[in-house]
Amino acid sequence: MFHYKIAPEIRKKINIAIWSCFGLCLLGLILIFAAIANGSIGYMPPIEQLENPIDRYASQIISEDETMLGSYSNAKDNRILVKYSDLSPQLVQALIATEDNRFAKHSGIDVKGLVRAIIKRGILMQKSGGGGSTITQQLAKQLFSPNASNVTERILQKPIEWVIAIRLEKYYTKEEIINMYLNKFDFLYNAVGIQSASRTYFNTTPKNLKTEEAATLIGMCKNPSLYNPVRYNEHARNRRNTVLRQMVRYKYLDKATCDSLCELPIVTDFKRIDHKEGLAPYFKEYLRRTLTAQKPVRSDYPSWQQQKYTEDSISWETNPLYGWCNKNVKSNGSHYNIYTDGLKIHTTLNSRMQQYAENAVSEHIGKELQPRFFREKKGREYAPFTFPASVSDKKKEINRILNRAVNQSHRYRKMKEDGADEDEIARVFKTKTEMTVFTWEGVKDTIMSPLDSILYYKTFLRTGFMAMDSRTGHVKAYVGGIDFANFQYDMVTTGRRQIGSTMKPFVYSLAMIDGFTPCDKMLHVQQYLMDEQKKLWAPQNSTNKRIGEEVTLQWGLQNSSNWVTAYIMKHFSPYALERLLRSYGMKGYIDPVVSMCLGTPSISIAEMVSAYTVFTNKGILIEPMYVTHIEDIYGNTVAAFTPQVNEVLPEETAYKMLNMLQSVVDGGTAVRLRGTYRFKAPMGGKTGTTQEQADGWFMGFTPSIVAGCWVGGEEPSIHFDTMEGQGANVALPVYALFMKKVFADKSLGYSESETFDIPEEEKDPCAPSHKKEKPERPRQSGFDDLFN
Repeated sequence: MFHYKIAPEIRKKINIAIWSCFGLCLLGLILIFAAIANGSIGYMPPIEQLENPIDRYASQIISEDETMLGSYSNAKDNRILVKYSDLSPQLVQALIATEDNRFAKHSGIDVKGLVRAIIKRGILMQKSGGGGSTITQQLAKQLFSPNASNVTERILQKPIEWVIAIRLEKYYTKEEIINMYLNKFDFLYNAVGIQSASRTYFNTTPKNLKTEEAATLIGMCKNPSLYNPVRYNEHARNRRNTVLRQMVRYKYLDKATCDSLCELPIVTDFKRIDHKEGLAPYFKEYLRRTLTAQKPVRSDYPSWQQQKYTEDSISWETNPLYGWCNKNVKSNGSHYNIYTDGLKIHTTLNSRMQQYAENAVSEHIGKELQPRFFREKKGREYAPFTFPASVSDKKKEINRILNRAVNQSHRYRKMKEDGADEDEIARVFKTKTEMTVFTWEGVKDTIMSPLDSILYYKTFLRTGFMAMDSRTGHVKAYVGGIDFANFQYDMVTTGRRQIGSTMKPFVYSLAMIDGFTPCDKMLHVQQYLMDEQKKLWAPQNSTNKRIGEEVTLQWGLQNSSNWVTAYIMKHFSPYALERLLRSYGMKGYIDPVVSMCLGTPSISIAEMVSAYTVFTNKGILIEPMYVTHIEDIYGNTVAAFTPQVNEVLPEETAYKMLNMLQSVVDGGTAVRLRGTYRFKAPMGGKTGTTQEQADGWFMGFTPSIVAGCWVGGEEPSIHFDTMEGQGANVALPVYALFMKKVFADKSLGYSESETFDIPEEEKDPCAPSHKKEKPERPRQSGFDDLFN
């Protein structure tokens, strides 16, 4: 064997060369990292951004009983701020044990873990070699690294993330870094951050997560798609158990507890956190539109929406909630943004009462009314439509209705934008295709043409329901339709339909103001009135009872007699009634004609519910209140709202109306509340039905709650053809089911033993003290002498 001896001079040169290379490499690395640090290589966020790396948080909608109803956020950034103190210890321990067990010891880079990862994964190609990224590095990646398109790009991102991680450790404590990491991570389903994830997967808060639930969510941090407990439950369970075993390894959990938890299945309570999902979607959408409304500009409204422009302009000036984001500014001078400012919007809605209202709608409309409607229309040529004899060409009318619906559809507008002509659009709408459709039993797959689907959806009865506390104006329940995903038109605040006989209490109150009493009598016969064009109006009656007999006004309201209402209308100008309706809070168009006394005006449910508070509040109207206050991301109250009130009736008039409306429930058209539903509580109310049963209404109230319900078709020509469509049949049961559930829940504080506050001397409306001298009025027409 030969041994070669290297000369000292050569060895010296080799050593110099090696150390020179090492020095140059080290200098190169220093220069590279210096260049990264000052932004010459790659992107280095400015100090301001490092000091406030997460500046976009979703705003939360919170119910009266502190339930999170949903959130407003950008499409991919539904993040809700949570403080470190609101994280469960198990959550933090699971994260450290699984992702970075030396988190407390390093300053952003775990050298030992990095070397291990380079040797095992980079050199030995062991997939189980573990990662070298610390929690801080992962946070740096989440905050500032775009998605890499290939491995090389990802490798080049690593040094930048190391520098950012070191800087983050300089600016933040370990607790703050963990908090930011969990606030930033995307857990899928628009659940960005641990607060949204806890709500979405387990319907709880980070502080109240069980150990196994915390382990499941932390397990998702490795790969949220693969370890998604909703889609891949078994994968997620295995990953959860790995996290639990890591907690045992690092002394955060004992083995016995771990073994028992590993045996448990993953049981989720999955709910998407979005204002369009979950409880009260119509309410949340109404709030979104109201809060973000812009100042009305007349040119932005087409000619047929000038009434809407007037209403919006009044709201802008008088309603503090309307356009709140654009009427108020933050400390930096910018307007509030509900999608990014992390506001907490505290609403008046009660989550349990909202659930009771939604259940009442599904129980009555879905299980009872809709099947009866299908049975009535089955086999009929023009179903679901019913046209009066005056419509000669019924097919032409149906085509007109469907064509209008086609032109208003998203599919039509999109095809128009893409340049399709009318013939191409018509062909697409008539071509059958696979689709999912709504049913009361759940969404179903089917094959039909888009045109057929429009007709299919028109067969479903629509509804709206609202309940509010008449003492405070707080809206407790708000159901704008039967299913927000498929029927997004809100029938509580946006929709307006003719109100039928629910108008009559307003007419009667006009008479009571003028000195009439509930015990005044009239002959129950056909009434004739003359309009401004000198045309005769002779309303048909809604009851065959006591024709030709003398009846009291109270009997007329109790039995919803059109003739008694018309008799009252003879004594007043339609303009006087219109002015009174405005004081009741009616904001839409009202045509001041004599027939309006029977409910021809189209009014929203919200306005009707507010108007009926006058009868329980001694003549004082209280407007619906939807939000109590708004907090900023730091918990400071930036807005507080109070109920708006207005005196409409003298107190003694309100007592008269209250007595009469109670008689409607005790022995009139709403008597089934006493009979079928066996309510013992003091109640008042009024049923309402429009011509041809196109609209069914019920307005009901107790001493504390006023509620209103409307039921009808999307088109007035879609309705029951029998008395089945009356308000007492279609709308009253929703109210009854709702109130049954409310009274049964004692924790709500509403009792059947509560009574109306009526002074003793006002309980007999027929007492002589109530009679006033009525002024002499000219007769409305000579028909009084001929027919009365």
